[in-house]
Amino acid sequence: MRAPRLYLYDDPVARAWHPFSLTGPVGELLFGTETLRARTERVLGTRCRGHLAGEHLVGFAEAGAPSCMTIEELPSGGPRLLINSRFVPDQDKLTIEATGPVLLAAESGIVGAWIPGGEAPPPALLTGDRPPGWPEHVIAGRLLEAAWEMMAGNADRIRLDGSGFRETPIAADVHRIGSGRLVVAADAVIEPGVVIDTTGGPVVLASGSRVQGPARLEGPLYLGPDSVILGGVVGGSSIGPGCRIRGEVQACVILGFSNKAHDGYLGRSVVGRWVNLGAMTSNSDLKNNYSPVRLLIGGQQVETGLLKAGCFLGDHVRTGIGTKLNTGTVVGTGSNLFGAGMPPRDVPPFSWCSRGELAEYDLDRFLVTAEVVMARRGVRLADGMRNVYRRAFELSARQRAAAGRS
Repeated sequence: MRAPRLYLYDDPVARAWHPFSLTGPVGELLFGTETLRARTERVLGTRCRGHLAGEHLVGFAEAGAPSCMTIEELPSGGPRLLINSRFVPDQDKLTIEATGPVLLAAESGIVGAWIPGGEAPPPALLTGDRPPGWPEHVIAGRLLEAAWEMMAGNADRIRLDGSGFRETPIAADVHRIGSGRLVVAADAVIEPGVVIDTTGGPVVLASGSRVQGPARLEGPLYLGPDSVILGGVVGGSSIGPGCRIRGEVQACVILGFSNKAHDGYLGRSVVGRWVNLGAMTSNSDLKNNYSPVRLLIGGQQVETGLLKAGCFLGDHVRTGIGTKLNTGTVVGTGSNLFGAGMPPRDVPPFSWCSRGELAEYDLDRFLVTAEVVMARRGVRLADGMRNVYRRAFELSARQRAAAGRS
């Protein structure tokens, strides 16, 4: 039987994962030691051919990631396997075969479909509804319901992922505590004087990563390719590729190419790509009355059910020296926060926030800065991504206007 081509799709729940789904498909978000897309590829043993994530993301371009397409662009020849981007399979290996159309179901609901060649994908699948009349095939796993679930469940995910890695010996001048698994890529570097505590879970250091001494690493922890820990205490977190991290970082997901190169506390937060946090930027992740954290997204309150939740920063967010972020702050893509005072808990995309006052950030100025920032890491701002950012700017105009800006 001809192997199916794999595609991930963002359903309405995934497309509401603000602020991250505005400028990238949910499948490219980091969870544990790999992205949701990479996990699905590994489990199914085939690469993803594309993301069905909405017209606003057509042109999305990121190294190693498939492009975004619309449902009309999905090839019709041969079998296709569509998987919900927020599905996390339980298995390490999964084989799905069928001769006719089949819905894939997990305990949390419909998670995908096997579609034979010549058969059109059911529109109901992408809208979050149940296509009628299709038989079901049950697979083990679950759907993540919200972006903050990546943060809340990330430590356990690293623990599960860590069991699939082989233990690595380390140099005698690195101080190790605990009996958890320690995995260090052959070209990763740990400087003398670093303390690694695996009591709470595994520590995994990917290719090209580096830990400068003195620093303390606390498992469960994943440090992605070419990322550097410059010092401080870092634990319970997943850090994507090309990051620079210093200070106290606890229970966070940092997607990639972001800088927290100075002291300051970052806790129980999800940080997008190409974010830069100024010296002593810190966030709160616990309310003074110890009640569950609510988020404000587009002026609407959203219950997380979590006692601790920090900040959620979209791509290309930047903060000035000494910025303080309240519990449950959501900052949209391309926003700049600086000056005295605490920014609002709901900062729309492309905002210029000075001393707590919001204004609109000029899009052309944003694109110039983004190009410079990315070039410093040897990455070119693709024309397709420029279009993605322009659409994001247009789509968020009403949100900025509702916050009192022209």
